Amino acid sequence: MAAVVGIRAWPRPVLLACATLLVAGCYYGVGRLGLSQQLTADGSVVTPIWPPTGLAVACLLLFGPWCVPGIALGALLVILSLGAPDVESVGIVAGNTAAPVCAWLTLRAVGFRVSLSRLRDGLELVFLGALTAMLISSWTGVGMLLLSDKLPTDHLGIVWLAWWVGDAMGVVLVTPLLLLLYRARLPPLSVRWSEAVGLTVVVCVLIPLIMYSSVSVLFLTYPILIWSALRFQLAGGIPCALFASVLATVVARQGAGSFGKLTEIETMMKLQAFNGTLGLTALLLSAVISEQLNTRRSVERACHELVEALQHLNAGSPGGGAGSPGPPGGDAR
Repeated sequence: MAAVVGIRAWPRPVLLACATLLVAGCYYGVGRLGLSQQLTADGSVVTPIWPPTGLAVACLLLFGPWCVPGIALGALLVILSLGAPDVESVGIVAGNTAAPVCAWLTLRAVGFRVSLSRLRDGLELVFLGALTAMLISSWTGVGMLLLSDKLPTDHLGIVWLAWWVGDAMGVVLVTPLLLLLYRARLPPLSVRWSEAVGLTVVVCVLIPLIMYSSVSVLFLTYPILIWSALRFQLAGGIPCALFASVLATVVARQGAGSFGKLTEIETMMKLQAFNGTLGLTALLLSAVISEQLNTRRSVERACHELVEALQHLNAGSPGGGAGSPGPPGGDAR
């Protein structure tokens, strides 16, 4: 506590500089993780999931616009790690910064809740924060590569699709997880802990077997994902989907499992379809269940308050005492 108080006593410019460096460092770190799982499609290198976009959107939703310089600096550091910067690098950094900012502004305008406790929150994050806002980064990046003659025209469609889907999957899979971790509190020990441990073991054992199976049985991932979302909502569904998506990307990059006999284009298309359906299923199903549970709790709370109010009114009414007053004693005569 004393350390926190001491940090808050620092000058505001120093705090902003440290926060900017922290955001940039996190962006760069997850960016390097994303680059470690690249795929080649039609001669172009693509990233199926781009986690920094999800990190950027989560930071903006939680902490506001002061994160923008850190996001831009982190995007620049990622590009510098790939080679010397050039003119198109500026456009790519601008696009990778503008897309999360647009997502944040749009979500804030429609009343998005970071708790993701309503179905509309999940739909807004998917269709506004991911699919719509990430058009900015994908078109900007592909456009800059085309202008610099670094991208052949016949590769335009596949690279643009991979760029767009990769950024969108970063928002769908990474942003909800970070929003969840920010407000997470360890619940008291209960019987649900044993179920959570059992579910974790099932996920860690069965999903790798499914991914590396030479028979195409990727669909068996969905019952496990549905169980996770039904029982633990976002806390179960999103980590399960992210684990399965990352593992599927690793398997596809190795050319193993059900991706072994596919061409590069088929591998990328199958992987993106799988990751997309996983993320949408986990996010929207978890949001629906959370909304139903919150509605049920609200109804139960209202019923409880109504019962207490009726008991209070009954206790204060003339006939609501321990006994009703009887006729006066003695003979009426």
